[in-house]
Amino acid sequence: MAAIGGVSGYLATAGLLPCLRRRTTIYGEYQKSRRILAVSTEQIERVRSFEDINYERFAKKKGETEEVKLKPNLYSNPDEIPEVEKGKKSLNDYFEECKEFIRSNQNGPPRIDGTGLGLIMHHHKLSKMFNIWCLNLPVKDRTPFPELVKLVERTVRSESYRSPNRPIYLVGESLGACLALTVAARNPDIDLVLILSNPATSFSRSALQLLIPLLDIMKSPMQPLLPMLEIMPDQFPLNPSYLLSLATGSLPQPIGELSQDLVTMSSYLPVLADILPREALRWKLDLLKSGAASANSCLHAIKAQMMILFSGRDQLLPSQEESKRLRKAFPDSDIRVLEESGHFLFLEDKVDLVTIIKGASFYRRGKHLDYVSDYIPPTPSEFKKIYESIKWIITATGPVMLSTMEDGKVVRGLAGIPSNGPVLFVGYHMLLGIETIPLVAQFLIERDIGVRGIALPALFERIQDRNPPEPSEFDVLRIMGGVPVSPRNFYKLMSSKSHVLLYPGGTREACHRKGEEYKLFWPEQSEFVRMAARFGAKIIPFGVAGEDDIAEIILDYNDQMKIPWQREEIERLTKQIPNVRSNASGEVANQPMHMPWVVPKFPGRFYYYFGKPIETQGMKVELEDRDKSHELYLHVKSEVERYIAYLKQKREKDPYRNLLSRLIYQATHSSISASQIPTFDLSD
Repeated sequence: MAAIGGVSGYLATAGLLPCLRRRTTIYGEYQKSRRILAVSTEQIERVRSFEDINYERFAKKKGETEEVKLKPNLYSNPDEIPEVEKGKKSLNDYFEECKEFIRSNQNGPPRIDGTGLGLIMHHHKLSKMFNIWCLNLPVKDRTPFPELVKLVERTVRSESYRSPNRPIYLVGESLGACLALTVAARNPDIDLVLILSNPATSFSRSALQLLIPLLDIMKSPMQPLLPMLEIMPDQFPLNPSYLLSLATGSLPQPIGELSQDLVTMSSYLPVLADILPREALRWKLDLLKSGAASANSCLHAIKAQMMILFSGRDQLLPSQEESKRLRKAFPDSDIRVLEESGHFLFLEDKVDLVTIIKGASFYRRGKHLDYVSDYIPPTPSEFKKIYESIKWIITATGPVMLSTMEDGKVVRGLAGIPSNGPVLFVGYHMLLGIETIPLVAQFLIERDIGVRGIALPALFERIQDRNPPEPSEFDVLRIMGGVPVSPRNFYKLMSSKSHVLLYPGGTREACHRKGEEYKLFWPEQSEFVRMAARFGAKIIPFGVAGEDDIAEIILDYNDQMKIPWQREEIERLTKQIPNVRSNASGEVANQPMHMPWVVPKFPGRFYYYFGKPIETQGMKVELEDRDKSHELYLHVKSEVERYIAYLKQKREKDPYRNLLSRLIYQATHSSISASQIPTFDLSD
């Protein structure tokens, strides 16, 4: 990954070097050494390479007992998972390291604008995915923008030559984004991935330009000016928080506690004055002006994969306006707006660059993204944030999980689920697919099993003219292991011994019409049996019930097609999305892109019944016969229907089916989670 910051910068190659591969826990400590992007070989920072997490998580285990001893379940109690990743640094760490860094690096070769510490809060997690290069420009250096471009370009070309099959990531913030864009335009044949934060391509329309004539008439040093600047209006470009942001090149906007406490802020003024004397500020502004002009002149030549992050509260640049312009310039890019963030995203506590990369499916180790081998499971703190965002769904639905042991006994919980893959879960898709949320979460919490759901490709791809162009609502799906449905991906999941979640009914089942709840819309011919047999996978049919307890359809597909403007929208979106069932026939082939209009009900409860695993080991040759394969397919389907009927009947005897009764029970049993509240008697 390569990162170039407007005030800080980094470069690294994505992927895993074979000589550095080690099998250690992914949350362990890592060694630090340092490397610099510059003409010299002076060392600044180096971090260990990313370990092959997929192999650790999904490779065949030696045995369940030994597995429990070697690796405890890190997700078992989301409420007790720390909010902050172990090893993550803070804004105070940034300032403390700046103090030492800028005083020992006053001179030297050009290494980019600022201290090179702007991604300090992300080093720990990035180091597990990338080989990181840090970039820094000493305070007294005055290298012009074209020379900085050449410097970065030389390093990029050198790394590309050394690792031609790996992408180079350029992470650019503000001025760094202009550098990244210019380098990408000059090197269209190099596999570059750009992650840009509030690019300074909008400099000509920003208030920063007002600083240039002001600084030209200033004769006094910068530090004596600071007390006077504190009384200036907030709208003025040189108010304290504005100046602090520009000086450090990395303070968030709004600054938060620092901007509210001038006493605290004043303690950093000597450091800031060292970072940015008046003459350096004037030079930085000239650099921004030159960089913006250079980047804007070559936008048409950029072919690199790109994600651009814009802040909703950027006080330095008109980033909201710029986001609209760059959306048109790069229609295939992933553009996201962080409404509550300021200009310098990477020093804000709530911004996690690694999580953003995962959520956008932006991490790859080769020329093309591989959703299976490039997947990185969520860290405990990432899962905690996801769990907190979906906790209301789990509370509202109080999921009851039943599984079947080898002897056929049905038990509460997931003890009957095999630890070793490949395992294929085949079941019924509830209305809008809402049942997948508690299902995937509970598998991690109870069994430390990451379930890889096979989903509609449209959830992973940008659809033209969709608002917003690249929605982040599906980031959780990607972070939790979702994979676009395709024969190739299904093959890879089975070969990697994954636990895979498959819904043969797909969109037609999840977006069913009125009166079609609990009805299966499976293809007439088998789609999964022979692939499962090829790898000896265990097939687990499962049923779910409860969709009719949480929402009611008021306008289904048939109703919406009678509304002219809605019909046109459905037809437009359906044409844009490839038909993944082109060879299918019947109802399942009819999967128009629409969203049923529903009204919520007073929530009932969700029930899941996982049947006894069906072994396919040793049946590869036998199941090559289409008739035998189809016979097993129909058996799986009938089992799913049987489990649904069982749950619909048994839920009538659940004293805690109603949300109110469950809330009362939890209020009197504080240590009980929503999924642990009693249910119907399994012995009946």
